[in-house]
Amino acid sequence: MAAATRDWDAESYQRVSVPHEEWARSVLDRLPLAGDETVLDAGCGSGRVTGLLIERLETGRVVAVDGSPSMIESVREVLRPEDEALVADLTELSLREPVDAVFSSAVFHWVLDHDSLFERLHAALAKGGRIAAQCGGAGNIARLRANCDEMASREPYAQYFEGFSEPWNYAGAGETEARLRAAGFAEARCWLQPWTILPPEPAEFLRTVCLGPQVDRLPDGLRGRYVDDVLAAESQPLKLEYVRLNIEAVAG
Repeated sequence: MAAATRDWDAESYQRVSVPHEEWARSVLDRLPLAGDETVLDAGCGSGRVTGLLIERLETGRVVAVDGSPSMIESVREVLRPEDEALVADLTELSLREPVDAVFSSAVFHWVLDHDSLFERLHAALAKGGRIAAQCGGAGNIARLRANCDEMASREPYAQYFEGFSEPWNYAGAGETEARLRAAGFAEARCWLQPWTILPPEPAEFLRTVCLGPQVDRLPDGLRGRYVDDVLAAESQPLKLEYVRLNIEAVAG
């Protein structure tokens, strides 16, 4: 899981991840909850979305998992005593007890190995437990990625991007359904959904949310310049053409 190998700026993410809250609400609306379940928040982030999940679990509990220690430190601020937070790689996840449901928003595309991801999530679920998730899908932010690649090929950046490969897995719906069934899910339904956003604080949004892996490769003196150059190559105001991969599955 890519998030386990880099620590995020949780404070910045909490501030600029407004679109992620909108995505998360759409996923929660697809997850039937009575309010007494134990739910795994797979890739909980800074806690903005975890708080929405807690609101729907009046007598239940949340197990919040993220690969970033700073994110877990941040999410603890919204958790109740009965909830739990763990720093863990989702492809190696092992829980003490099975959960009733898995919720995840804007995370799975950071996991390159979706086969292992879905195997571990199936193992974490009780029989009949559900996944409701969404992440970046095939074609996600294609123009931005092309602009990033073009900028990375230029000086003074090129030397820092030798050997760099994209850290995302933007999968399609059909292949994801097949992977879910191979992992043991009895039912699986996936679909792609275009979703355009105009992010708040465009430069900070790019630095924190979209370009973190690229920025991490650069020396301090070039980081802000790279983000500014990528932003200048984009439409003004910044408009990002996201494609969301929606996932629903039931454990066999």
